Amino acid sequence: MCLGSNMGDTDLHLANAIAEIDSLDGVRVTKSSSIFRTEPQLKKDQAWFANQVVSVECSEYVTAHDLLNSLLEIENTLGRVREERFGPRVIDLDVLLFGNEVIESEDLIVPHPRMTERAFVLVPLQEIAPQLHFPDGRGLEEVLGMLEYKVDANQIWQ
Repeated sequence: MCLGSNMGDTDLHLANAIAEIDSLDGVRVTKSSSIFRTEPQLKKDQAWFANQVVSVECSEYVTAHDLLNSLLEIENTLGRVREERFGPRVIDLDVLLFGNEVIESEDLIVPHPRMTERAFVLVPLQEIAPQLHFPDGRGLEEVLGMLEYKVDANQIWQ
């Protein structure tokens, strides 16, 4: 999953979110990437984001929808207010992948529909899962190679 924050103490918000995720029943955080500072994508007149990717293991009774609902609760607990699409946020938590499942429902699409277009997702993902293959068979390195981006001292420009 991908975590992002661009309000207040962003590193603390990410750490708190990871702790909350790891405390969920049937969910365990197994890896976390470095924190990358990234330029806002669609609404440029806001602070840069702190982004991080984590890998989790879920018990067999935790579904992707269960995980999504828990992440939305964590966002609310940590102070997320949904005022403006693509606007500033205390915390943003997105399910990127759920094993090799492909899910298309009203409230959840997995793999995340825009993850392969976002270096701020793929670069940290490569750090924790360099051999990853998407459900469509493409490798992470192949998909990342199709993007134009620059990484400099944990900052990503797209």
